[in-house]
Amino acid sequence: MAENQQQASHQQQAPQFALQRIYTKDISFESPKAPEIFQKQWQPEVKLDLSTSNRPLEEGLFEVVLSLTVTVENGSGNNPSDKKETAFVTEVHQAGVFLAKGLDAEELHRTLGAFCPNILFPYAREAIDNLVLRGSFPPLMLAPVNFDALYMQAREQQSAKQQPEAVN
Repeated sequence: MAENQQQASHQQQAPQFALQRIYTKDISFESPKAPEIFQKQWQPEVKLDLSTSNRPLEEGLFEVVLSLTVTVENGSGNNPSDKKETAFVTEVHQAGVFLAKGLDAEELHRTLGAFCPNILFPYAREAIDNLVLRGSFPPLMLAPVNFDALYMQAREQQSAKQQPEAVN
């Protein structure tokens, strides 16, 4: 009997991670210069903004939201008749519910800040590509994102802000 209790105790302490659900929380597409933008030569300039957030739902259950905003301007801007104009702006908030138990604080922070967004990114990328195609623009396949590197960069910046400045 004591062995069964030990096994149950060990199972409760063992790290657990599982994807519960993936869903689109918010989605939008705007093409403010349509249909005139379709009559111009296509010289796109793509700007991608991304962010992540998370919140606990209940013990060991978390919502993670990956927010992507893509702004595409068209035109070279080299001469006055070819000024840059916003071709389209699309935004997707791709979310997921994740079970994460038995992780220490640092592991949990990294899981929610890097691992979960990495799982959500292909879904967000597909949603954006679909919206762009429905807007009658050429396909937009976003390059992969290294969320581990972004996470480490954000942690380093946070550490630098918390360290007191040296007094000369």
